[in-house]
Amino acid sequence: MENNNLLKRLAALGFPLLEVEKEPDVNLALADLVKSRDLRLWEGFPVVLATSAEKGEFSPDKVDGHLKTSSEKLHFDLLLTMSLALYKALHVQFIWADKLYRSLSKKEKSQYEVYREALKRNENVHVNRRLMSGERLKTTFNGYYKQRGARLGELLSDKEEMGLEYAMSQLLSPKQKDLFLKKLRNEKLSKTEKEYFSRTVKKKLMAMTNQELQRTARRVLQ
Repeated sequence: MENNNLLKRLAALGFPLLEVEKEPDVNLALADLVKSRDLRLWEGFPVVLATSAEKGEFSPDKVDGHLKTSSEKLHFDLLLTMSLALYKALHVQFIWADKLYRSLSKKEKSQYEVYREALKRNENVHVNRRLMSGERLKTTFNGYYKQRGARLGELLSDKEEMGLEYAMSQLLSPKQKDLFLKKLRNEKLSKTEKEYFSRTVKKKLMAMTNQELQRTARRVLQ
């Protein structure tokens, strides 16, 4: 596997080591990240997982389908479980993460607790026989999460942000929400994202801003 190609895909999924233009296959990128056995890249696994899941594109089965050996599949399961424990230790809540946790086996939930307790104490964690720094895992994810929150916070008040998040969750899919926020923050879109935004998201937003529709909706809700 060419690490340079992997780095380009990871950059578009929240782990920006290189600038990227093409929309990546998020599940293949996660699989290649697992296969790399590179601890520096593994530290970004929770970031890439969160970004992929927030886009609504993450599929554990698809990632698993790209992995061939039992060792690769074990590493994926452990990295996934460790990531869920990291979010919990950092008090970060994702609806999709709660659903993933409920799908874990009894053995995996036991491992989750081991990871969570270690990360709460800022201790190192083992992924099979690989030792990972709990401090670096937390620092890497916190950098991504704080940057993500700060960008939106710069544009909206706390009250506006809460209302916007709720409204978006009711009207837009995770992928559409992601593109909406990118446009709001004036971030660069890939060619594929531009086409999808123009074809789907823009039309939905135009319908939402239609004054006649808004007046009718208010009458219905009275």
